[in-house]
Amino acid sequence: MFRIFKRKPETVPAATEPTRPAVATPEPDGASPTWRDRLRSSLLGRQVSALLSSHPRLDDDLLDQLETSLLSADVGVKATVELLDDLRRRMQAREFADVPALFAHLRRQMVAMLRPIEQALEIRDDVKPHVLLVVGVNGAGKTTTIGKLAKWMKREGLDVMLAAGDTFRAAAVEQLKTWGDRNQVPVIAQSGGADSASVIYDALAAAKSRGADVLIADTAGRLHTQAGLMDELAKVKRVMGKLDATAPHETLLVIDGNTGQNALNQARQFHQAVGLSGLVVTKLDGTAKGGVVFALAREIGVPIRFIGVGEGLLDLRVFDAEEFVDGLLPEPGGQA
Repeated sequence: MFRIFKRKPETVPAATEPTRPAVATPEPDGASPTWRDRLRSSLLGRQVSALLSSHPRLDDDLLDQLETSLLSADVGVKATVELLDDLRRRMQAREFADVPALFAHLRRQMVAMLRPIEQALEIRDDVKPHVLLVVGVNGAGKTTTIGKLAKWMKREGLDVMLAAGDTFRAAAVEQLKTWGDRNQVPVIAQSGGADSASVIYDALAAAKSRGADVLIADTAGRLHTQAGLMDELAKVKRVMGKLDATAPHETLLVIDGNTGQNALNQARQFHQAVGLSGLVVTKLDGTAKGGVVFALAREIGVPIRFIGVGEGLLDLRVFDAEEFVDGLLPEPGGQA
């Protein structure tokens, strides 16, 4: 079961707060690859599966090959060293009966590493609108992610509005309007070349006047090295603050899972510029290396709210550490 988000009444203490029932994400029928199939076909999934089936002995060569697999799949030096040091110590202490036992422990290690960043997006009932500011570089899947989020929230009965704040890319406004039409969600936009902060300010004012539950604001894709555009994001936040001192309530960075270790640089720079509260890692299907999630967990520490494992609406999934590792790696018995 997957929960796209949970709603949190401010008046209920955090320790006892009720959450909305889990939103079940239906799986495709048996004729189509599931999200697990696509995730397992990532580089990390394929390499670890091959290693498990081809290396029957517990020895240093096994750990060396595993280290190479983790590094080549963008798990990152810090996370890889942590995982391998623990495995090596336990193997030397003869804690593993066989190779499947070692890999079963590796899976548990990986889940534990990801647990701290497994935090669902919360929509508070006492904040209207709850503002999500979505940022990222060009091509990461920002606008598509916004469309999928709007669809899920509509299905949960929330009144959603969109702000077409990507005023630099010619087709961006039309793309967002297409998603709005598809989901029957209003889109606030201005003519080409408008100031992004102005568009989002107007959208927030409109969302307030209409009593919308959620406002999702798109922004122009920008490289994390473009200081001027990064400064503009800070301006967007300042302008929103004139209408709502607490907005945005969530700042999501959308990261392409194919960017590997460059994702770390993106996350650091965007976090420094606007203060990220969550990540969406997209394109974690058969073309991705898959390991960047572990590097983000160990070196950035910002919660991963969602992962994208395909093009379909149902392929945007709440990040769940155990489900992710189960999908990524083969079962301890060696079955992929």
